[in-house]
Amino acid sequence: MTSPTRRLNDGRTLPAIGLGTYGLRGDDGVAAVVSALAAGYRLVDTALNYENEREVGEGVRASPVDRADVAVTTKLPGRHHGFDATLRSFEESLANLGLDYVDLYLIHWPLPAVDKYVDSWRAMIRLREEGVVRSIGVSNFTAAHLKRLVGETGVIPAVNQIELHPRFAQRELLAVHEKHSIVTESWSPLGSGVGRGTLITAIAETHAVTPSQVVLRWHLQLGAVPIPKSADEQRQRENLDVFRFELSDAEVEAISTLGSGRLWDADPETHEEF
Repeated sequence: MTSPTRRLNDGRTLPAIGLGTYGLRGDDGVAAVVSALAAGYRLVDTALNYENEREVGEGVRASPVDRADVAVTTKLPGRHHGFDATLRSFEESLANLGLDYVDLYLIHWPLPAVDKYVDSWRAMIRLREEGVVRSIGVSNFTAAHLKRLVGETGVIPAVNQIELHPRFAQRELLAVHEKHSIVTESWSPLGSGVGRGTLITAIAETHAVTPSQVVLRWHLQLGAVPIPKSADEQRQRENLDVFRFELSDAEVEAISTLGSGRLWDADPETHEEF
């Protein structure tokens, strides 16, 4: 089984679900990537700050799946914001991955207090023009951050990877994404125990699926690309098996009203991650 794809605003495509890799390191990290690709995943998400780009790259190279069929994402850390620093950071990531190019390169956090994310964005535009990056995007950007990027460079991000789960549905930001044809990626898509809620459990029983599958299906029907993390082969397959059922509009709306806020209070206006 492999997932359908979403069309990006730059004409490329992105798989509709991916593998998150935060915390997956060493031999277990490599094995997790290999097993995910064997299960049908075609999108693997990492970051320089995850300290596992080497494992992700090794897993991609070790898999019999053709490299051209795998979308690899990595991210620019806050300590490398700025035009020249971004170019150097990308070379470091590319060397860590051991790949010839990256499919999607994201600014990990905007860090408005540092105020260099526009300069980094200009460097990423150059990397895309040079062909070493296929698509460029951002992560944890607000509507205001996106507006400034587009206003100063004229280039709309293909993706914004944000905290999105049933307890933080991000309706206003999703509307901004839709207006600009920006694909939403969801980090921490299952939240923290959101699948154990009475409502989600009841919906899961209705469809004869697991609560986690209900939540991932909710993301898909919002138009988002969830990137759940798992090193367990059975759970990887389960997380990918979300295309054989559909939630009703009422179920989607009910899940979207479970909001209680961010899990870790990581507000992009103030959060600093270097």
